[in-house]
Amino acid sequence: MSNQDEQPENRLRRELPDEVPPVAPEPEQPAAEDAEASLTGRQRLVKGLWPLRITRAQLIVALLLFGLGFGLAVQVASNSDSDGALRGARQEDLVRILDELDSRTQRLQDEKQGLDKQRQELQSSSDQAAEARRQTAEKERQLGILTGGVAAQGPGITMTIEDTKGTVKADMLLDAIQELRAAGAEAIQVNGVRVVAGTYFSDSGKSVSVDGNKINAPYRFKVIGKSQDLEPALNIPGGVVQTLEKEQATVTVERSGKIVVDALRQVKQPDYARSSSQ
Repeated sequence: MSNQDEQPENRLRRELPDEVPPVAPEPEQPAAEDAEASLTGRQRLVKGLWPLRITRAQLIVALLLFGLGFGLAVQVASNSDSDGALRGARQEDLVRILDELDSRTQRLQDEKQGLDKQRQELQSSSDQAAEARRQTAEKERQLGILTGGVAAQGPGITMTIEDTKGTVKADMLLDAIQELRAAGAEAIQVNGVRVVAGTYFSDSGKSVSVDGNKINAPYRFKVIGKSQDLEPALNIPGGVVQTLEKEQATVTVERSGKIVVDALRQVKQPDYARSSSQ
């Protein structure tokens, strides 16, 4: 029989490759699991802890705990020794120890009281020194105003004397100064010249000189004081205003809440006089 006469089934089988035999699955290895299951709890614990796997953080925590435990142990031992010493002490020793503690407490209390007293004295001394400095500065300011060494400001009046005929004399201006001082004037300035205790007025032709400084009309008085007292003192019958008006001078008095006396005088140092407290 020829190849052509072969059955189609046989020819198809011959053309196909040989079948690959199936691979058998590998048998399971339960040996490791069985060995793990056969371990006891203690053996598992040892196996989990060994070999040691310690991190840096764990090591630091362990050292801190060790130090804390050591300190507590030392303190407990010290307290135990102290308590044991006190338990074993005689009654006389205990009384002596209490007396020493009482004496030490009393000394500390006395020292504390002494320190408190020193602090109070220092504070009082500091307050007294501050008050003395304040009073000294206040007196210096007051003396400066009186002597013309410092400027001053405050309520008061302004008096202006117009003398078109030249009839006002030095004695009339001096009378005005004295009247103002008697009424309580604290600082006076006339045409830019500060008036002090030793100020003098003199006639200089048709004008007037104040402490050697020639001034001309109109005469302008700037006065610091209680205006309710200063103005009536000038306007009393027969007083400064009426006397100047008789001389055909015009007088104007104005009250003000702020008068500035800024003309200064150089304070002369005494040549011979000295303070009696030195």
